[in-house]
Amino acid sequence: MRVHNFNPGPAALPLSVLERVQQELIDYRGTGMSIMEHSHRGKAYDEVHMGALALVREVLAVPASHEILFMQGGAHMQFALLPMNFLRTSADYVVTGGWAEKAAREAATVGKVKEAARAMGVRIPRVLSLDPKADYLHLTSNNTLEGTQWHDFPDSHGVPLVADMASDLFWRPIDVSRFAMIYACAQKNLGPSGLTIAIIAKDFLDTARTDLPETMRYSAYAKALSLYNTPPTFAIYVARYVLEWMKEQGGLTAIEASNKEKARTLYGVLDELGSFYRSPVERDARSTMNVVFRLPSEELDTRFIDEAKKRNIVGIKGHRSVGGMRASIYNAVSLESTRALATFMREFAAQNA
Repeated sequence: MRVHNFNPGPAALPLSVLERVQQELIDYRGTGMSIMEHSHRGKAYDEVHMGALALVREVLAVPASHEILFMQGGAHMQFALLPMNFLRTSADYVVTGGWAEKAAREAATVGKVKEAARAMGVRIPRVLSLDPKADYLHLTSNNTLEGTQWHDFPDSHGVPLVADMASDLFWRPIDVSRFAMIYACAQKNLGPSGLTIAIIAKDFLDTARTDLPETMRYSAYAKALSLYNTPPTFAIYVARYVLEWMKEQGGLTAIEASNKEKARTLYGVLDELGSFYRSPVERDARSTMNVVFRLPSEELDTRFIDEAKKRNIVGIKGHRSVGGMRASIYNAVSLESTRALATFMREFAAQNA
């Protein structure tokens, strides 16, 4: 029996994609071996690889002005590679949570970093202190630990805008042309862990340093069509099917509508039962991907998790750094699962208030 999976990442994948992968796992399209056994230089994998790149461009409407790179190392690696390639004088960072803070800290090992704003865990800053001469402005679009999210991106006033979208890329349509660079790990909305996507404006890429080891240069991956070295072939293979699934759902506009309905379902319970559940996030900053909330005591936290598991509801424990509860409702989490959690929340509150 499939559980209601609210894990924060690696996270739920569409069942139809898993079933397709299962069917092909031993013999990929009559080749007599798994896609995991194919050479990344061979014809069978090349079709997978180029198809996945093309689907990212199509589904996300990435303009021709931007390169799409498949990489490894997760967002953590990007925390370092970004400043190594582009930080020469100083960079502005908006610190809105634990991962944004870590990104700024990593960049500070490379060069000068200034906080354009700090708003940890409750809100998204409305006013930024920007340096017009900064090499770039960095923000984290969704804060998985704290449950806050940028719903409207700031005007960078000509400074290249860079976004860590590790946990909310593909949740809705975005104007990619506004960004000099976007990066994201796959294990939230796109596929299994192991794959990282970087989308970089070509004119921004042209400004990157060239005195780095080749393996650390974005330009090397762009030139090699993300085949500079052996890519995470299985993760890319699954991601291609997830991208096809997104198209089947009606594209990102339909997926956004579904995600907003799931978020309304859970936040509706929090607002309805505010005397029992506490949402620590300002309403206009609430994440559509990660719904965080608190119960009246740690004892009730433990009981809530245990009782939820009996209902086949898993993955709702908050991050160890912040505690409480967190329901991650990424694209593949169904409205049915979200409603099951909402029903359980109401019943639990009634029994323990």
